[in-house]
Amino acid sequence: MTSTDVTKEAEDSGPSGYAAARLRLLGEGARSGPPRRSALSALTDDWLTGLFDAGAEGLRGVSLVAVGGYGRGELSPRSDLDLLLLHDGGDDKAVAALADRLWYPVWDLGLALDHSVRTPAEARRTAGEDLKVHLGLLDARHLAGDLGLTAALRTTVLADWRNQAPKRLPALQELCAERAERQGELQYLLEPDLKEARGGLRDATALRAVAASWLADAPREGLADARRRLLDVRDALHLVTGRATDRLALQEQDQVAAELGLLDADTLLRQVYEAARVISYASDVTWREVGRVLRARKARPRLRAMLGGGKPAPERSPLAEGVVEQDGEVVLARAARPERDPVLPLRAAAAAAQAGLPLSLHAVRRLAATVRPLPSPWPAEAREQLVTLLGSGRPTVEVWEALEAEGLVTRLLPDWERVRCRPQRNAVHVWTVDRHLIETAVRAAAFTRRVHRPDLLLVAALLHDIGKGWPGDHSVAGEIIAKDVAVRIGFDQADAAVLAALVRHHLLLVETATRRDLDDPATVRAVAEAVGTQSTLELLHALTEADALATGPAAWSSWRGSLVADLVKRVSAVLSGDPPPDPEAAAPTAEQERLALEAFRTGGPVLALRAQTEPPADDEEPSGDPEPLGVELLIAVPDQSGVLPAVAGVLAMHRLTVRTAELRSTPLPDGVEGTVLLLDWRVAAEYGSLPQAARLRADLVRALDGSLDIAGRLAERDAAYPRRRGVVAPPPRVTVAPAASRSATVFEIRAQDAPGLLFRIGRALEEAGVRVRSAHASTLGSNAVDAFYATAPEGKPLPDEEAVSVARKLEETLRG
Repeated sequence: MTSTDVTKEAEDSGPSGYAAARLRLLGEGARSGPPRRSALSALTDDWLTGLFDAGAEGLRGVSLVAVGGYGRGELSPRSDLDLLLLHDGGDDKAVAALADRLWYPVWDLGLALDHSVRTPAEARRTAGEDLKVHLGLLDARHLAGDLGLTAALRTTVLADWRNQAPKRLPALQELCAERAERQGELQYLLEPDLKEARGGLRDATALRAVAASWLADAPREGLADARRRLLDVRDALHLVTGRATDRLALQEQDQVAAELGLLDADTLLRQVYEAARVISYASDVTWREVGRVLRARKARPRLRAMLGGGKPAPERSPLAEGVVEQDGEVVLARAARPERDPVLPLRAAAAAAQAGLPLSLHAVRRLAATVRPLPSPWPAEAREQLVTLLGSGRPTVEVWEALEAEGLVTRLLPDWERVRCRPQRNAVHVWTVDRHLIETAVRAAAFTRRVHRPDLLLVAALLHDIGKGWPGDHSVAGEIIAKDVAVRIGFDQADAAVLAALVRHHLLLVETATRRDLDDPATVRAVAEAVGTQSTLELLHALTEADALATGPAAWSSWRGSLVADLVKRVSAVLSGDPPPDPEAAAPTAEQERLALEAFRTGGPVLALRAQTEPPADDEEPSGDPEPLGVELLIAVPDQSGVLPAVAGVLAMHRLTVRTAELRSTPLPDGVEGTVLLLDWRVAAEYGSLPQAARLRADLVRALDGSLDIAGRLAERDAAYPRRRGVVAPPPRVTVAPAASRSATVFEIRAQDAPGLLFRIGRALEEAGVRVRSAHASTLGSNAVDAFYATAPEGKPLPDEEAVSVARKLEETLRG
């Protein structure tokens, strides 16, 4: 059926005919995108015109006007109908009756309607008071009735917009900034709002409004395609969900991708991010130009009075060879010759970042159009300018985005294409892969005084996740790419090897510190062998912190920092030739000894709570209270079974998060026969303050004698707080870490974090007849990664077959 046939059906059958024709149109798989939006708008136009003509017979001085998205002829399947019934103020009763004849059929069909009835003067006055109304009227389109009435309103509204631009555009910019603050940046969100987030459809509409003011215009290249892509995605989202939603939720992304004929949800998100990036960059450039024009307008009368007329020449301040500052932007010098100077893009970018200024659109485009490729390997100046750019801190981000917008980054670093706009489906990450790499460089710039080779630190920060665009382990793939890039940009073989090692092991310190027993000599030796030298360890320590800080708030804390620092200290000692201390030879502290004796004497558990704080760094002055690292919980219990699940369960009941847990059997002093289990744990309160030690001890006594039903209490609490709908978590996985320890079997458990998880694990290991020596809990977002050092009852590692069997049983328990 053609669009003419659909329209004919709607005209013949009234509202029901329109509904059937609309449904048929939306079900046509062959028609999508702009043609479908235009056809739906035309179909709706004809239906509303029919309603108007039937209700306005004999009535003059009235017109029906489409505004907003409908005015632009861009109806998505579930879009609102934005309508204005315009009248000259003649017969109010007749106009009201006509409005009812128009609005009620729309409501009867279940369509969303945003409507108003106004005279031209009222419409103009409302637009003057409400910026959003004024924006909608800029897209006013005549549907039916008095064409002259509509045309006069359009002319007046547009003239008002241009006359009031110096006042209206700053208000519009502020509105866009407030919305961006609330909704975030579309190009980085896992569940973005296609309309409201920064770089979304609202911003594209704002750019149209700026262009209508004649004050400034947005960069046109790619802007229409970016806007069309977002509209296409919104159409598919409406069809998939059957709702008027702009939120691209995780659970709908695969269906939306299929509706659009895309490979998968990641491909969908990448296209959305690319479109949002074009609109965001165009917005930055446009608002900068608006500010420049408005400042010039304010200054012009004063300058004319001072200079007696004439236009003053703009001031140009040199920044670097071929690069100058002009009017708050970095531009190319008049004598610059990009076609003869392949280092100029990096020199201009570095100068802009160092000065904290944006690169002008004209300069970037001229560079992209004329500059020659750099030779391989790069000359020393090019490499130095890249390092300067990366070391400039926060201004690096805006400058890098300008280079990316014109394709200069992928020309300098072809491997960048695979990580550009690549989503990271992990709640811990707040950025796409490429933005995360730049954020890591920004963070690393603050650590350059801590290392002897800041250039290697900054380039490693830029490249540490470069392997994420390739199959397999991104650290392994990244090692190969980083070495190739390092040689290409001019590092010698020794430096290239260091960069490759940093990329290969950029997760080593934080994963080892949070998941392994640092008192086990095998742990420290393994890290020392991987790192190799003190200088590489120094760089890796700084890179680890920069990477975690750039990932998101859940990836770094004082606790993690203290664990990593402790590991670095131990590894540094080994690299210096000092053997790691033997944990078995470590004598208990005086407090541990006191608790052990009291537990033996009383026959029950005793405990002590002590806050742990972060000491100031060597080069920092103490300021205020030190940041808390958590609380040390010391427990002594007469040696017996079931201690781990009992303690873990009690802590879960009291909403205490376990960060590390060490259990060891301690002989009693002074010839007293018997042993006591000593538990040295680090805990933190999920909400509020810590419970009293007496309450913890009372519950622990009940848990050990079996009178406290921990499993039942935790189940009741879970039932009282039903889980929200969300993405189904992947199944838990339990593995045996090979060669992780010579004195114990290490089980690594990855599962969805939940209250009581450690209790369930401890109970399962207890039932398997395994003795846990220490546990190391690490939580990243909703994912728990816990490591348990376990032995057979006699204190030796488990045989391989038995270890695999225990891991399988534990996995089954966690699945249940």
